[in-house]
Amino acid sequence: MHTTPIHRIAKLLTGAALGCLLTAAPAQACTSLLLTTSDNGYVYGRTMEFGFELESKGIFVPRGYAMEGRKNSGKTGKTWTSKYAVIGLNALDMGIVVDGMNEKGLTGGILYFPGYAEYTPEKDANPAKALAPWEFLSWALMNFATVDEVKAAIDQVQVVGDTIPKMNIVPPFHYTLHDASGKSIVIEPTGGKLVVYENPTGVMTNAPEFPWHLTNLRNYVKLSSKNAPALKVKGDTIDSFGEGSGWLGIPGDPTPPSRFIRAMAFSMSVTPTKDGIESVRLAEHIMNNFDIPYGSIRDDNGKPADYTQWTGIADITGRTYYVKTYNNSTLKAIAFSDFDLDAKQAQASDLSDDLKAPALFSK
Repeated sequence: MHTTPIHRIAKLLTGAALGCLLTAAPAQACTSLLLTTSDNGYVYGRTMEFGFELESKGIFVPRGYAMEGRKNSGKTGKTWTSKYAVIGLNALDMGIVVDGMNEKGLTGGILYFPGYAEYTPEKDANPAKALAPWEFLSWALMNFATVDEVKAAIDQVQVVGDTIPKMNIVPPFHYTLHDASGKSIVIEPTGGKLVVYENPTGVMTNAPEFPWHLTNLRNYVKLSSKNAPALKVKGDTIDSFGEGSGWLGIPGDPTPPSRFIRAMAFSMSVTPTKDGIESVRLAEHIMNNFDIPYGSIRDDNGKPADYTQWTGIADITGRTYYVKTYNNSTLKAIAFSDFDLDAKQAQASDLSDDLKAPALFSK
């Protein structure tokens, strides 16, 4: 299996590729959730939607790996050395993790947050604390074992509204994190600060702010995995047309509020299965409900916009990260057991169609 070292944080795309990115619509359709297994373990799943090809690669970052914040922007930022090894996926050929898990089980992802992200202004930023929006998740996964540790350290960083070179915009992000105990949090840049929310649902999508999504759940309190009882009208019995009547009224469109409701409904109603591949497959079946085929969503000019480029599933208990792509639905695995966690170099590998499960990387 061909792997390549990551010698620097980012590489510039060619001019032709950059021009393509600048004309494409950004993503607004990612969905993430957490499942509890029958063994009291946890499996995390998320879809990655974007309007142009992210060219994501499988990525491994060892312990003791030096990172430099804001390097893409050519500005001074926070520096750190990874305490924990990390596996997951990157994007746009950058040496950062957009979705992944560390060796202690802390797992999470970057999701789009359009219209609501409010980063620390440049004039108020402390260079020793400053991160670009795409760097926060890497900082969290490389340094902490639990969501409580992240919460306690949140004031150690500031996320500044840097322009990502390959998109020519300040990308609006928020972040989801889960740990091996099943605790979940959402971190959103609001009013120039990082605000942390406890997440009892384990679910996150996109805009608006996370508390709004929790409030919106009140509109769906009658949804149930049980079929609705028959209705009695003047002595007549009126039954539903078939199975699933308890979910009548569940929103089926691809907007973030609707996906949040569906993700919560599925993740909280399915029958838990054992840790390992059984629960990974269960998460995969749930995540299939959020697939967006290419061309099914279009921009104002009629061009295809967001589509599901890949789905990531993390077996938190088994410390294995799985991925399938738009063009290849075979799950491929990245496991910590495949690596020397104290290696000197990070590694990346293409998610090419000829790769076969279970090993994305080989020693």
